[in-house]
Amino acid sequence: MALNKTTEGWICGLVGVAIFSGSMPATKLAVTGFDPVFLTAARAALAAVLGALCLARLRASPPARTDGWPLVTVALCVVVGFPLLSAMALRHMTASRSILFLGLLPLATAFFGVLRGGERPRAPFWLCSAGGAGLVVLMAARQGGGGFGIADLTMGASVLLCGLGYAEGGALARRLGGWQVICWALLVAAPFMTLVALMLCPPSLHGIPPAAWLGLGYVTVFSMLVGFIFWYRGLALGGIAAVGQVQLLQPFLAFALAAVLLHEAIGWPLVLTAAGVACCVAGARRFAARVTPIEPTRA
Repeated sequence: MALNKTTEGWICGLVGVAIFSGSMPATKLAVTGFDPVFLTAARAALAAVLGALCLARLRASPPARTDGWPLVTVALCVVVGFPLLSAMALRHMTASRSILFLGLLPLATAFFGVLRGGERPRAPFWLCSAGGAGLVVLMAARQGGGGFGIADLTMGASVLLCGLGYAEGGALARRLGGWQVICWALLVAAPFMTLVALMLCPPSLHGIPPAAWLGLGYVTVFSMLVGFIFWYRGLALGGIAAVGQVQLLQPFLAFALAAVLLHEAIGWPLVLTAAGVACCVAGARRFAARVTPIEPTRA
């Protein structure tokens, strides 16, 4: 049975969030062997090669001139800004603490969706969204022992940039299609990021732990490309503000990966908070504004 576009959008969004859930643990592994600036540039440059192959293989049409600045915005936010700032923050905080900040992404995405996507969620939507984010903030304060430092501010800034990039890319995906948006954004950033990667490449690759290479591989292939293919399609079909609420589940999926990969402990408070956040996601979906899905107009 064929899925309607809204349901397909939510499924694509959930797949994208599941992929993104590995980003913080993978980045934490990667910064054990690579400088954050080099890591950001290398992952973007390598992913741009994959993106170029996708565009060539599927014979995608070039974006219109009017799509230029939106693509630059996407590139600055999700190809450069979020990866760089989050990697810098992870040099000075645990993956668990950084993951908590991701719970604020739905609010950031919804806010910029209103500004950039022309969406108007109803008041109960904002209450559900704020409730879910509030649960995450309370847990961050509880686990962090109080107090915020430079790393916390850096991570917070990365979340704001990511929200803007998600909203801008989601609106653009309605015209270009989800996979084209991230592929073209990677190509926009490729010349600069390749230059930076070459300039900052470690003089010797010997001694870099295998875990760091695995982390680089994950953030290159999945966090920088595959995840966005699903995510931007989900935002385009289901609505930026509505599907964006699926991100409230991301911290808790990421916690499970952090526990397995980084041996960071989780407990019942986290499980109970996850249940509360899931209720907020369900409520946000119920009260989200009805957004008319727009079929991508270009191959």
